[in-house]
Amino acid sequence: MPDRAPQPVDRQLPTDEARDLISLVREIAQREIAPHAAEEEDAGRFPRELFTLLSESGLLGLPYDSEYGGGDQPYEVYLQALEELAAARLTVGLGVSVHSLACHALARYGTKEQQVEHLPAMLGGGLLGAYGLSEPSSGSDAASLRTKAVREGGGTSRSSEAESGGDWVITGTKAWTTHGGIADFYTVMARTGAEGARGITAFLVPGDAEGLSAAAPEKKMGMKGSPTAQVHFDGVRISDARRIGDEGQGFAIALSALDSGRLGIAACAIGLAQAALDEAVQYATGRQQFGRPIADFQGLRFMLADMATQIEAGRALYLAAARLRDADRPFSKQAAMAKLHCTDTAMKVTTDAVQILGGYGYTADFPAERYMREAKVLQIVEGTNQIQRIVIARHLAGPESR
Repeated sequence: MPDRAPQPVDRQLPTDEARDLISLVREIAQREIAPHAAEEEDAGRFPRELFTLLSESGLLGLPYDSEYGGGDQPYEVYLQALEELAAARLTVGLGVSVHSLACHALARYGTKEQQVEHLPAMLGGGLLGAYGLSEPSSGSDAASLRTKAVREGGGTSRSSEAESGGDWVITGTKAWTTHGGIADFYTVMARTGAEGARGITAFLVPGDAEGLSAAAPEKKMGMKGSPTAQVHFDGVRISDARRIGDEGQGFAIALSALDSGRLGIAACAIGLAQAALDEAVQYATGRQQFGRPIADFQGLRFMLADMATQIEAGRALYLAAARLRDADRPFSKQAAMAKLHCTDTAMKVTTDAVQILGGYGYTADFPAERYMREAKVLQIVEGTNQIQRIVIARHLAGPESR
């Protein structure tokens, strides 16, 4: 039995335009991304030139309005594009997802004037975004963040436009920031009022703002090509025109962005799992033991079948949630389910891929070990999977008793 080359995923897409788009993404992934992924990840190199190419190709603003340079694509199409990118290299797929997350606040809650001024460059002008919510002392408990924004000059309330104005001075530290130190803009949540969720406001901060700096990137077990760093705000001054939404609305904006962002993580997880399955199938159908391919042995065949089934289930789950979002229906529970299931699937599938490759799976000569190391972080970012279970349970049984 000959080894089997990976076959493209058979996708259900709503339009011919969407099919052409996914073909373009797949072509870029196979020609520009996958051939260099292992070498660049090993070297810890972030492929900024690839993000420039993706921006020029219209792939950094797919789910946003074409009026501002976006692609006008529904989420069910955008997420499948993400999946293709992540299958080629998770650093790229996750990077696009984080950039989209960073654009969400302005695209959804910004004023018309703010959108006209900033969105075209953010969506198609070669810029790269980052998202600042987590802090060294507030991860899962994001509402306890300590980064402060203090108004200097102008009014002190957002109750009327006449009272707004002046500058804001931001001081604090954000942690675990993807693209920290290399981003062109940061969507930042900072405390402008009392403790708790209602005292948080969102801001759009330029990456070259005076007083903004980044620590050395974290040394991680995987995703070494994607810089993750603390970002320090030492009296960063920005105008009130860069405040997004009302004062005190920032935490609601952050949660809205995370619902969509969790779908991005789910799609990336399925892309990574698909890449691991393809590697396992190719190896198992080509590797000979006891005079026949190891894929002939029932134990391995059942592992491959389980891997494929969980991937298909995850893909169906994130697409069902995306279609709810596209229809403007509530999807928070389904987004949490998709993030939970798809990232757990990625961890299981990549671990099984290493097992199928045996000793070779434990070496850097094959990508399976890299896939396994990368999968772990997907169970942590944008809300740990324990947090996803809390979100789902609250939808089912209501808030916890105090």
